[in-house]
Amino acid sequence: MKTVLHLASGRGSANHGWLQSQHSFSFANYYNSKNMNFGLLRVLNDDTVAPGKGFGKHPHDNMEIISIPLSGNLEHEDSMGNQTIIREGEIQAMSAGAGIFHSEFNASKSQEVKFLQIWIFPREKDVTPRYDQIQLPDLTISEKLHQVLSPYESDEGIWIHQDTWFHMGTFSRGRHEEYPVKRTQNGVYLFIIDGSFEVSGQRLNKRDALGCWETESISLRSLENGSRILIIDVPMNLS
Repeated sequence: MKTVLHLASGRGSANHGWLQSQHSFSFANYYNSKNMNFGLLRVLNDDTVAPGKGFGKHPHDNMEIISIPLSGNLEHEDSMGNQTIIREGEIQAMSAGAGIFHSEFNASKSQEVKFLQIWIFPREKDVTPRYDQIQLPDLTISEKLHQVLSPYESDEGIWIHQDTWFHMGTFSRGRHEEYPVKRTQNGVYLFIIDGSFEVSGQRLNKRDALGCWETESISLRSLENGSRILIIDVPMNLS
């Protein structure tokens, strides 16, 4: 198994006053030629947006864009006519495809919103743009990894145009899980949302991450009560 360790303290950062963002990979003014992506995972931004502020309408194309609120609510609007609120306990996915415009604002005038924004390279270019948003009620059940994203419309969770799976879970101290990698061509990027885990012998604390590939499974053990993890199972190369 090959691995790459990304410590929370080593991420790129940006403070725009209304936005505080931590970049796991090169993004905007943060550039590191050795840290551009993990396979087809291009962006993982850990964002905090001030009350009433947000990202004005801007374009995207040929990217699968996923947003996961960790606390607070996001107000979404796009050129496809969607106007909605994405809440904690939900997940949003956009296939930018041939091109879309969208905006994301903090829906609250009094509380911050914290969310993860993740970009995945798509399987094919110039698909018809699409938007989806679903609730994730099973995330309230601890001691289990819950699938929240897959390549299949009929599968559990939301879907995107790529052979990618997301799993999330919250665990008590000492809980052990074995995660089977979905495809031999895939790697796994493990991002610690809260608490700490031991992953294949490596301790990971809050917001640390470990990328693993050329392995069939990943062993993880929670080191604290309430430890929460996001697992991104993603192709390592465009096929």
